[in-house]
Amino acid sequence: MTQLDLIIRNGRVVTEAMDAVADIGISGEKVVQIGGEMNAARAVDATGKLVIPGGIDAHVHVTSQPGKQPPRWVDDFTSGSAAALAGGITTIGNMTQVTPDETPLQGLAREAEQARREAIADVLLHPIFGTAGEEMLADVPQLLEQGHNSVKYFMSTPVFDGQAANYLELTRLAGEHDLITLIHCEDFPLIQEATRKLVAAGKSSLRYYAESRPVISEVVATQRAVAFSEETGAPVYIVHLSCERALEVCAEAQARGLPVYVETRPFYLHLTSERFAEPDGAKYVGQPPLREPSDVDAIWAGIRQGTVNTVCTDHAPWSLADKLDPELSVENLRPGAENLQVMLPMLYSEGVRAGRISLQRMIQVLSTNAARLFGLYPQKGTIAPGSDADIAIFDPDETLTIDATMLKSNADYSVYDGWEITGWPITTIRRGEIVYENGHLTGAPGTGILPRRGPTMAL
Repeated sequence: MTQLDLIIRNGRVVTEAMDAVADIGISGEKVVQIGGEMNAARAVDATGKLVIPGGIDAHVHVTSQPGKQPPRWVDDFTSGSAAALAGGITTIGNMTQVTPDETPLQGLAREAEQARREAIADVLLHPIFGTAGEEMLADVPQLLEQGHNSVKYFMSTPVFDGQAANYLELTRLAGEHDLITLIHCEDFPLIQEATRKLVAAGKSSLRYYAESRPVISEVVATQRAVAFSEETGAPVYIVHLSCERALEVCAEAQARGLPVYVETRPFYLHLTSERFAEPDGAKYVGQPPLREPSDVDAIWAGIRQGTVNTVCTDHAPWSLADKLDPELSVENLRPGAENLQVMLPMLYSEGVRAGRISLQRMIQVLSTNAARLFGLYPQKGTIAPGSDADIAIFDPDETLTIDATMLKSNADYSVYDGWEITGWPITTIRRGEIVYENGHLTGAPGTGILPRRGPTMAL
């Protein structure tokens, strides 16, 4: 009998395709056996625990824009990895800011070097096309051969409308080269007009933030993203969708067979716009804003029904002092919050335990679907012989109250402070190495890798 490196014994192994109590044998970085007799140098007892694929959070911000002066996000690849691994997430997808004097490939090379020094979790990089001129587009055919399968742009910037034809061409080129296009869907002119009216009415405080980025701005931009997909045949991925009306646009597109994929974030599952009226309401500012209870219900239903394909954090952590800076307004704001460590526990507690979604649907939206879309399946996103041994051992009965002292992120607050959550990761294994165990980070910076990604796969 072959001597393995690690066995996970007696856990309930749950993937998209299986749900059974079984032992898992790991050799090196890979799962090599599920069930049957096996011996190993070390065994972990997972009796009464869930054993699930490590999460893939494909949307985080853990690097600052080069040259941007503080204040800025407080995490780097090391602290962001720590937060992820403590939350059962083994792979993170960082949004790579490409500077005005860089091409996308140059920006990716620069940030890849930083990730190799700092990361503990494995890392994907998504280049952001702040502009879409000829030099930027010239890199697109080379991205996949360099191991990247995604591009991103924002419809919410003043640049977009003037270069819309170029961004349409970017979407087409990406599809032709087996890449997926990530799109931030908010319409800049509508946001600009709504904000102007608020300021003119003396309502510049962030308590009015939701009104400054109205639902219609998200709906119109989502319609436009769908039109780009329909015209080009290219897959598009709507990041952090927040509202029922935009989800309806995507559901209609999916029903017609268009390759339109939807991501939401925990903000839109657990919080609503009434939070902005609280004394510290500015800490809830994200883009798009928090919406209404009916939107929350619709997005949970979208996860349940398969219209929402992934849940990712858009983790962009600030210090609380920076978020609550009294100089901020609807014209001048700092979007984003810490979320990496608590996403999986909250989705389990508020979703699976509450009966909103099944356990296997949770695994799909937190791991398997992202692995397919971002060219990593079946290397990641599942537990199977030959796959990376990226595994979270999860205690479905452990109850903890969220507070800032538990965070591995450098953020000094959580928007969920005081929430009692049942179900927490107790051990996280990344490519066969135990990197988080019983509250302690055991992985070292520089051990994360940038896995080479293949073509995007349809769901």
